[in-house]
Amino acid sequence: METTVRLRPTEVAPRSQSKPILLGIPLFLYVTVFASLCVIVGGIWDISWHISIGRDGLFSPPHLAIYLGAVVSGLFSGYQVLKTTFAGSPAEKAQTVRFWGVFYGPLGALFCIWGAVAMITSAPLDDWWHSTYGLDVKILSPPHTILALGIAMVQFGAMISVLGLQNRIVKSGEISEAFQTKREKVLRWLFIVSAGLLLTMIAGIISENLSRQAMHHAKFYQITGGAFTFFLVAVARASRSRWSATATAGVYLTIVLLMSWILPLFPAEPKLGPILNHVTHFQPYRFPLLLVIPALAIDWIMNRFSKTNDWLLALTIGVAFVALMLAIQWPMGDFLMSPAARNWIFGQESWYFGLDPNYQYRYAFAPNRLQTPVAFLKGLGFAFLISTFSARIGLYWGKWMQKVQR
Repeated sequence: METTVRLRPTEVAPRSQSKPILLGIPLFLYVTVFASLCVIVGGIWDISWHISIGRDGLFSPPHLAIYLGAVVSGLFSGYQVLKTTFAGSPAEKAQTVRFWGVFYGPLGALFCIWGAVAMITSAPLDDWWHSTYGLDVKILSPPHTILALGIAMVQFGAMISVLGLQNRIVKSGEISEAFQTKREKVLRWLFIVSAGLLLTMIAGIISENLSRQAMHHAKFYQITGGAFTFFLVAVARASRSRWSATATAGVYLTIVLLMSWILPLFPAEPKLGPILNHVTHFQPYRFPLLLVIPALAIDWIMNRFSKTNDWLLALTIGVAFVALMLAIQWPMGDFLMSPAARNWIFGQESWYFGLDPNYQYRYAFAPNRLQTPVAFLKGLGFAFLISTFSARIGLYWGKWMQKVQR
């Protein structure tokens, strides 16, 4: 597959061809971002379904939301590829990548197609897995791993599709300044929303290591420093918005909070034994991390020291990220254990139906979740290193995304 990503910037749609409603932005870009939202909503709903009801079928409502995202992104991206291949002009084909020697399409559309295929493929495998082995002990069972990879490709495809268009747009006298400004604003927000949805996906994949019980252990800061620093830094460098990392973390915070507040409004009862904790409504899974604050620091550092050497910039960001996460999430762990957090806002009374509600460490840190001061400080040192290297990779990846134009 040819993947040249640098080409001469061109105007996307002259006035005679622009659609005021879509602002000259291809419909499939809006659709892929919507599809990404569907799979995230379905994914969070599915986790809540498992801890509230238990066994689900192939066509349970959360699964249908996930499959809707897969089908919609695959169909619209596939249509875009076929349209460009068989009805596109030479200029339109020049703005795409060629694959299999026949087809032409945006790079993001190819990711969406591959992701949709992986997601649909995982569906019957997941149903067979549950029928054979019962409930998943871990989030990343083999079928869920395939599904997660597919979802990540769809979401990454949405990001790349928006970036490809954003990076090759130049101002044109044929289109009004107000029209161009509005389109650029929409593209920036489409990118931020798609990035926020992928961030939510990443947080979901590693959520087993992000519980309130983990916040007093160095491993928590190693994992968050490795996963989130990389992604937020890459988004901050690739986006044309000065506060893109903050906005991306804000999208993640908003989605998780809304799902945590909306799901418990609906009734749900366990349908799989043993039932040790009888629940009557959907249980929220996790209160979101307060990533907005370290993300704000990332934006400020990158705006203030944009011309600094990337290694020095990565060191500054890596140290700041872990330090702020420690300052925020360590006391947050204590708060989420307290009675003050057992309400609809924080949802910490939520408990899996198969666990004993009188478990002695339900609202306390288990011994294996605590470390000696020396062990914690040593682990925290590794967290700083991990976060620094993560930030450096994020800067490199963000620079690559700045160049994507297909």
